[in-house]
Amino acid sequence: MSFAHHLIMELPNMLPLEAPPGVQGNLDKVLGWVKWIAYSVCVLGILIAGGMMAVGQRRGEGGEHAARLGWVLAACIVIGAATALVDALKS
Repeated sequence: MSFAHHLIMELPNMLPLEAPPGVQGNLDKVLGWVKWIAYSVCVLGILIAGGMMAVGQRRGEGGEHAARLGWVLAACIVIGAATALVDALKS
């Protein structure tokens, strides 16, 4: 444990992150748009996977729909974690 603590303490301090002059407002606006689009695509993916589960009643299709929903939920976790990490680094 002590070795890991010393290793972390030796890493260079990258914070605070500073944007180049004149970019801060525009960069935040673009990141907000991308975040909004990514969340919208996640909601759309969940709705589509749920709709396909409701419509696809043939034998053997349940696993395909469950896998599709699993991938969509995994994407939601990745997107949510990425935005949370970036927001934490910005402040």
